[in-house]
Amino acid sequence: MQSNPYTAKTALPGVPAGGLRTVGQIRGTNSLILHIGQNGMTAALELLSTHTPGAPVVDERDEFVGFVSEFDLLRALEAGKDLSALKTEQIMVHERIAVTVETTIEDAVKLMEEKRLLNLPVTQHGKVAYSVTRHDLLRAWIGLGTTGED
Repeated sequence: MQSNPYTAKTALPGVPAGGLRTVGQIRGTNSLILHIGQNGMTAALELLSTHTPGAPVVDERDEFVGFVSEFDLLRALEAGKDLSALKTEQIMVHERIAVTVETTIEDAVKLMEEKRLLNLPVTQHGKVAYSVTRHDLLRAWIGLGTTGED
């Protein structure tokens, strides 16, 4: 594991000794979760109103089943589809890429980079708890973002 020279040099309130290490230590700025059966236009409006690039989709048991991004919505529009006539499951990507609260920040960054993700769902006890963005990971890497107060 690569050491984090920035958090080691800073002594910020709320940052544990040695810096942040896992995704679970980050307070993600994206708590939006979409649901199967949700109207596509409603999903688009939720993303826009929360300034969120995408959100995980869960089923009736709150299990992670897919992800809807702004790109997915734009592709549907580009194909001439009416978002009001679509459901999230018709728009979402079915690949379930996620990390757990135990995942290291370094591994989360690598995954986001490899998969070219803007947003990454975080699961806890098998359920999506929240998502982290590149912004959240950058904040954590430099020692900010455990409490949402900087």
